[in-house]
Amino acid sequence: MSRIRSRDTKPERIVRSMLHKMGYRFRLHVRSLPGTPDLVLSKYKTVIFVHGCFWHRHPGCKFAYTPKSRTEFWMSKFEGNLVSHEDSAQKLADLGWQVMVIWECELSDIDALKEKVHSFLQGNPSPNPEMTSE
Repeated sequence: MSRIRSRDTKPERIVRSMLHKMGYRFRLHVRSLPGTPDLVLSKYKTVIFVHGCFWHRHPGCKFAYTPKSRTEFWMSKFEGNLVSHEDSAQKLADLGWQVMVIWECELSDIDALKEKVHSFLQGNPSPNPEMTSE
């Protein structure tokens, strides 16, 4: 597991490229904010987390499977990830930040993702509860 990247992952680079092409400017991995968000759009008081479906247990996603071996270990690991993210999201909300989660599987439809991001940043949060977290 030491080879699992926590930053600059392929999904994260895709989202960064998409946002930049859309004209949004952002900072990366701001350590002073709870949870060290992947992207911080200060102008919009918004943070974006790019989550892998496997590690962060995307509800209903085929990529959020549980390995067959060492099930107890994996369930504990996944639960820790979920608790950590919920805690970070709550702290960010308490500080006045909007929190958006982009799931790895959502990158298969870039046009729909662009619309969701644009809508979220313009003050019309997506109706998809799996997309956002506050």
